[in-house]
Amino acid sequence: MLEKTVPPMGYELVDWEIQARSGLVRVFIDKPPGARATVSVEDCARVSNQLTHLFTVENFDYERLEVSSPGLDRPLKKLADYERFAGEEVQLNLHEMTDGARRWKGRIKEVRRGTDGDVVVLETAAGTREFPFAAIDKARLVPKIEWRKTK
Repeated sequence: MLEKTVPPMGYELVDWEIQARSGLVRVFIDKPPGARATVSVEDCARVSNQLTHLFTVENFDYERLEVSSPGLDRPLKKLADYERFAGEEVQLNLHEMTDGARRWKGRIKEVRRGTDGDVVVLETAAGTREFPFAAIDKARLVPKIEWRKTK
């Protein structure tokens, strides 16, 4: 339902989760690639109102709905996310250990699509590393923190 509703409204569906015990439905949206603005409170309210109507029509049982931006540490779910954020720093968690580590941090250098499988190439402190996309369990952007001097 979400995949068919959110993108036609002009937003990217980044992620969603359902907490069965509490009846909470969380939906994370973003502006599409190339958009100049970030997700606003009004954007979240617009999507929330639409989803509330949809859930009523579809007789979807829930207690509470939360719609928000994915935050500064945005999760990367699809291969297109890695392409979109090429050059950005990311924290990867792999399904299995690779060279003695399951967690890797580095800048996304490139994404290679291939018939043998897709690969995400990171520039890490240990050099350039290639990770099969299928081997990645979770990934998030590392927030950029800029310190500014005040007078």
